[in-house]
Amino acid sequence: MAADAAIYVSKRLQRAAFALLCLLAAQLLLAVASCEPEQVSMGAARVQLTAQP
Repeated sequence: MAADAAIYVSKRLQRAAFALLCLLAAQLLLAVASCEPEQVSMGAARVQLTAQP
């Protein structure tokens, strides 16, 4: 009896849970897509350092 009630509740909540997961995925996608590259000051360059013998 309790198992039947749990299955019934879970079937009712499937749509809500799926909608919530879709909203979370969309929010994550928008957060990642809105990332901007790091600003680099004028004249700055990356220089590889090598050990001198």
